[in-house]
Amino acid sequence: MGLYDRYLLPHLIDCACGNRHVRGERARIVPLAQGRVLEIGIGTGLNLEHYDPARVSSIFGVDPAAEMQALARQRAARIGIPVQTVPLVVEQIGAEDASFDSVVCTFTLCTIPDGISALREMRRVLKPGGELLFCEHGLAPDAGVRAWQHRLNPWWKPLAGGCHLTRDVPRLLEDGGFRTTALERKYLPGPRPMTYVYSGRAVAA
Repeated sequence: MGLYDRYLLPHLIDCACGNRHVRGERARIVPLAQGRVLEIGIGTGLNLEHYDPARVSSIFGVDPAAEMQALARQRAARIGIPVQTVPLVVEQIGAEDASFDSVVCTFTLCTIPDGISALREMRRVLKPGGELLFCEHGLAPDAGVRAWQHRLNPWWKPLAGGCHLTRDVPRLLEDGGFRTTALERKYLPGPRPMTYVYSGRAVAA
């Protein structure tokens, strides 16, 4: 891992993923979590302020980027919920079957190398009746924007920590074993190739 990935990238991601429009999307999805929560790609802990202490008993946050978790631990200390952060590969979550009430995944599927395997692992650890709460950017519906996403993707990925601009989120959820129960699609303000967002709720199919 180079100096860019170790020292600069975590702060750039924290800034980009913490802008007010993205924070607004987080604030709509994260408070729906309940019980024992698994957060996929906890990163620098930008979601932590949005959890409802009256609904959530604990948070288990996984992320392969251990260098980001120092910021997450600082944010965890400011909320009234026990938080454990673990530097794990998301495709191999170290938890028992059916052990979480909610799984939260925001602006993370774009960076996971094998998104389908990761989603199947989320499905494995989710309790019957539990929900996957997601908010992800991905493939846009407009042909012109999609063309730019495909053009930019090879250059964007190394600059943005492996982020893909071309993930078809609904298809990915379906292939990973989930059925979407609520789905909203829209552009956030900003460059359109980077700002088409899918958010909603899903259960095991």
